[in-house]
Amino acid sequence: MATCASSATLYSNAPSSLSRSLSLQYSQLCNLPYKFNQYQNVRIGLSFEHNKGFGTWKACSPSPLRVFCLRDIKAPAVTTKSWEKLILRSDTPVLVEFHATWCGPCQMVHRVIDEIAAEYSGRLKCYVLDADKESKVAENYDIKAVPVVILFKNGEKFESVIGTMPKEFYVAAIERLLAT
Repeated sequence: MATCASSATLYSNAPSSLSRSLSLQYSQLCNLPYKFNQYQNVRIGLSFEHNKGFGTWKACSPSPLRVFCLRDIKAPAVTTKSWEKLILRSDTPVLVEFHATWCGPCQMVHRVIDEIAAEYSGRLKCYVLDADKESKVAENYDIKAVPVVILFKNGEKFESVIGTMPKEFYVAAIERLLAT
């Protein structure tokens, strides 16, 4: 009968002090939330992996776990159905990030947009749109590549930022929008 190690590997996009790969015993996993309490917006997620080996999987108890951090989402998704209501009819200026799930640079822009959504709460609404799933909207705004951030005011396109840029680029565009 095969034996299984009762350990897990921690994967994280948290601060570098937390993101090192660690081998944890099963009993230590229960204490993870307490170890990460000092960091805001860091959540722990678990995915189970079963390694049957050459024996029965029931002998492998507890199962190894893979632990990873999930980002705290501040900018909700917009769809073709909700586009007119949330974007075109909004009284508040709107920022929309066009992205794709396979796009690595889009993940970096997501984090920046989430920070901006928190900082400009009440003055600016932020949304994300999957350009692959909502291709009709992407075509209407001539989106050829992602990431693209478009700012809207009174339902009209005001400005766009194409590509992955530092946060200051997005903030400058937002400040120009809010100043008009």
